Amino acid sequence: MAKSQRKIQPSGEAAYQALMKSIRAGVFLPGDRLLEEDVGERLSLSRTPVREALRRLEADGIVEHRPRIGAIVRKLEHAEVVELYEMRMVLERTAAEMAAKHGAEVEFDTLDDLNNLIEQERGNPARAASINQEFHHGLYLACRNRFLLEAARSLNNSLLLLGPTTFTDEARVEIVVRQHRDIVDALRQGDAEAAGAAAEAHLQTSLRHRLRAMNA
Repeated sequence: MAKSQRKIQPSGEAAYQALMKSIRAGVFLPGDRLLEEDVGERLSLSRTPVREALRRLEADGIVEHRPRIGAIVRKLEHAEVVELYEMRMVLERTAAEMAAKHGAEVEFDTLDDLNNLIEQERGNPARAASINQEFHHGLYLACRNRFLLEAARSLNNSLLLLGPTTFTDEARVEIVVRQHRDIVDALRQGDAEAAGAAAEAHLQTSLRHRLRAMNA
């Protein structure tokens, strides 16, 4: 009988995934320097796979190399943030419209559950923001269009560069939860136009909070 073997993840891939996870969790923020030795120590990795991971992240547009400074987590400028949200509005409005037509009731139940969890975690901004990402991913899944889902995935790298969550303000969380409910209510009614409008309004509000946080 052949022995089962665990698939060992290449060290470069492991470093890439670990660094991505750290950026997503806010361990490394936009503008932070990523010195190979420091990153390796923090993630318990050797310098060679860290170097490989940094090259991949640079190709992904997450990291940039500056003369005399080295690798840093890229920081989006004001115009780039606006452009990013404009693209999200286009995609997410379409996703909501299609989800209203093709989504299943159980998927809408899941979105409701996630939204309730966001409300429960209002005192834990990082956790609430993570659940919020799950909510939006679930909306895309419900639209039943693999090409739209892939287009949304391509924005994920840029979303990592937005910086700290705006969920530190509990009033902000209340607005998010209320707007999510508007989206889910429209989905349950099968009202594509209302679902799309609610999704776009939600991201318009998110953009305003994001820009306010940038200018604070």
